[in-house]
Amino acid sequence: MRDDSLVHIVDDDDAVRDGISLLLRSVGLQSTGYRNGQEFLEKYDGSGPACALFDMRMPGLSGMELLREVRNRRWDVPVVIITGHGDVPLAVEAMKEGALDFLQKPFREEELLQRIRQALTVHAQSHSQSRARNEAQRRLQNLTPREAEVARRVADGQANKVIAIELDISLRTVELHRARVMEKMGAASVADLVRLMLEAQQDS
Repeated sequence: MRDDSLVHIVDDDDAVRDGISLLLRSVGLQSTGYRNGQEFLEKYDGSGPACALFDMRMPGLSGMELLREVRNRRWDVPVVIITGHGDVPLAVEAMKEGALDFLQKPFREEELLQRIRQALTVHAQSHSQSRARNEAQRRLQNLTPREAEVARRVADGQANKVIAIELDISLRTVELHRARVMEKMGAASVADLVRLMLEAQQDS
């Protein structure tokens, strides 16, 4: 977990926000609080390693409505819903809408910290995968159209001779294209090339 991870606490209860913030500070985690969902939407920019705690019932936007808006904006911040006993069915619905987890009041401090650490780990992994995907896409875009075609066929398991016949080019030309593909993609083996091609094709 990175030292610059930030926990966003969205709750209209000042005492709850302050209490959670104090707890997080005691274990070396940074946090920032918001009185309502609208304030969060105005100030959060979707960047950096983070997670968010949304109270289910707040004036204005509810935790559920705020979660939907976060997903509409394509922010990948993991969200933990804080819910009262009567809100559990709503919290379950929120998980179907993309919340990572929910925590029922009153909750134990260690239980809260466990959920937050899990959420921050999920976000760190998501960022790592996103960086890998972006790098694979960048390398793929550096290939010429012919190199990209050869790369796809090599990744599909086609032999050089087959590629030469189907593309109506010489075997030597295929070998040269293949060498350039491996160099540009930074692939040490066909397995590496397959992995990079798959990463480049993942949805963002």
